[in-house]
Amino acid sequence: MPASPATFTFLGPEGTFTEAALMQVPGAAAATRIPASNVNAALDMVRDGSVDAAMVPIENSVEGGVTATLDAIASGPELRIIREVLVPISFVLVARPGVALTGIRRISTHGHAWAQCRLWVDANIPGAEYVPGSSTAAAAMGLLQEDAHYEAAICAPIVAQEQPGLAVLAENIGDNPGAVTRFILVGRPGALPERTGADKTTVVVPLPEDRPGALMEILDQFATRGVNLSRIESRPTGQYLGHYFFSIDADGHVQDARMADALAGLHRISPATRFLGSYGRADTQSIHVAPHTSDEAFRAAHEWVGGILHGVPLVQETASEASPTA
Repeated sequence: MPASPATFTFLGPEGTFTEAALMQVPGAAAATRIPASNVNAALDMVRDGSVDAAMVPIENSVEGGVTATLDAIASGPELRIIREVLVPISFVLVARPGVALTGIRRISTHGHAWAQCRLWVDANIPGAEYVPGSSTAAAAMGLLQEDAHYEAAICAPIVAQEQPGLAVLAENIGDNPGAVTRFILVGRPGALPERTGADKTTVVVPLPEDRPGALMEILDQFATRGVNLSRIESRPTGQYLGHYFFSIDADGHVQDARMADALAGLHRISPATRFLGSYGRADTQSIHVAPHTSDEAFRAAHEWVGGILHGVPLVQETASEASPTA
């Protein structure tokens, strides 16, 4: 992706939480921003070169992984995650002016938004029917159409603020006040973001065969090298029942020796492993690295083995020599 991309796409329409995430990217405010109707459409625009990068949701603190994104990025021409963005989520209930809570029978919104507001709806509008929407903003904008087949929508506050034809019936209706959604900026393969010491690596690992211990072998590649996993989710490949891939976020950068070694181990076990990127964590939280999994420890170990292979093994300090005398 160019250093200053001229064109972005995002899960639209305008006013979605995804656009709010995109606006956190340096240069996005001055760039061309094109809304996409769904995640697949957004990623296809990146793949065919129509845009430089796409912002899409990947994980929610309440509902977990966004399956549409996990599946779309795991297949097709390879893409790279360039950065991640965290957006606190709050919701409002909107309707046309003059509509009261007692007049609402059907509510439209995105599935993840509905899941985060179900308890509030059950308590305040019992019996309300859910009408699936492609996004929270699309659901709200649909109320402005003459043929709208629902009376209210759940959306981001900014949508109601920018649309005079919508009235806010209730604010902060989310069941989890601390809800956060994680978004990723996705581009085409190219130079990787430099490691910062607070990084994350995302991979997709197909289960090579369904047998006892197969998943353990995958997890061991990380565990034995001191790499912590912050997310792991299984998704069906769609080929046949029981065939899965694992979407994994691991703490660290591929430039870290422990991570590179873990990825090499994954590739030996599952050659179809897909590397999706190494990028800075949005929370900038530094990663604890045990001394025996540091880059220096890996370098010293490789030098020691190299010395053995060349007939000049390096002298290693023994435990007794390393311990202070009484």
